[in-house]
Amino acid sequence: MFSLKLELKLNNKEKTKMAQHAGFSRFVYNYGLALMRMIDHQEIKGSSSKKIDTIKKVFTNYTKKQPDFNWCNKLSSRVYQNSFGDLKTAYSRHFQGLGGLPVFKSKKDKLSFTVDSSNGKVLLETGKTIKVPTLGTFRLKEAIPFSCISQTFTICKSGDRWFISFCVDAQRLPPRIHPIIEPIGIDLGCKIFATLSDGNVIESPRPYKKAKTKLGMTQYHNRNKQLGNGKQGIKASNNAKKYYHKIRKQHHQIACQRKDFLQQTTTKLCKTYAHIKIESLNVKGMMANHKLAASIADLGMYEFKRQLTYKAEWYANRIDVINQWYPSSKKCSNCGHKKEKLSLSDRLYVCGECGFEINRDLNASINLEQAPESVIVEKIGWVTSELTSVDSVSAFGAGGSRK
Repeated sequence: MFSLKLELKLNNKEKTKMAQHAGFSRFVYNYGLALMRMIDHQEIKGSSSKKIDTIKKVFTNYTKKQPDFNWCNKLSSRVYQNSFGDLKTAYSRHFQGLGGLPVFKSKKDKLSFTVDSSNGKVLLETGKTIKVPTLGTFRLKEAIPFSCISQTFTICKSGDRWFISFCVDAQRLPPRIHPIIEPIGIDLGCKIFATLSDGNVIESPRPYKKAKTKLGMTQYHNRNKQLGNGKQGIKASNNAKKYYHKIRKQHHQIACQRKDFLQQTTTKLCKTYAHIKIESLNVKGMMANHKLAASIADLGMYEFKRQLTYKAEWYANRIDVINQWYPSSKKCSNCGHKKEKLSLSDRLYVCGECGFEINRDLNASINLEQAPESVIVEKIGWVTSELTSVDSVSAFGAGGSRK
């Protein structure tokens, strides 16, 4: 199962309709959360799911029927049903130790809501239109590539663009041929995003660093606007709202550039190399260094690993995650000698034992490629059997050697 995310082509009336439903979803979520916080959980026993179900009945049978809440009846009922479901999920994740307690949603948060078909899955035909249950038919900027069925649809706003995403109950067919089947080590860095053990390098785009000056100028020119303060009860001016909208568009563009780079890079790697070895990086610990934190966050190292992980199933790859304490940078890839100290400023690795000189990042990637099984902490993808040179040719086709 995988999902499709397509951009909607909406007119002003349709955009208003989507914003109303997103506001309805936020209102219901905050309504349920407020009542959950008011409940004396020591006196009223029961799971959080049962309590939220009771709150939903109160909202349906009492609150929606009040004159002040007649506007709720003009919007899709599937929105508030799914909103209560999201609140259930938030509490469930909290009690499982996967997140903190749910917090109230704000108008400044990302606009999104979910609807589903109460009559089961619906057919989505190929074309540039999509029929959303309880909402109607809308145009798409990109056509649905194939006919499929789905039941749940999530609509969100990013920047000034609206997107719809839905799950497709199908499986991708992985390719049977990779040009290179030998293991490849990948070392991530700041100046050079990735250095491969075969000598190839991937330059770092750093979209935020390039757009930082433009963002700073926009913020400087709007420094005197009445931006608003919720705690003091000061509302933002109309020009401040336009400024927030402009900033939101710029950040959306930066995020799209980073996402596009990571998607294209991980897809190309998975299609080219059958066996990839990467290091398990402590990104949170690396960002504790305030001099490197901005660059590391701008590169999206964790997202790079996450995408490689799930694409391993799509493209029949094997991903080996190496222990983060394995001395890939300090160890000589020629003789195996390990240096005691190695600073970040040392870009050329010079072995004190054999005198071997090599680029620091290339040396680390070769060490990752040659890493023994004992330092592999996780194996992802197609790891059921090891491939010999003969098996590799029969499985992936001729020409499966490093180029």
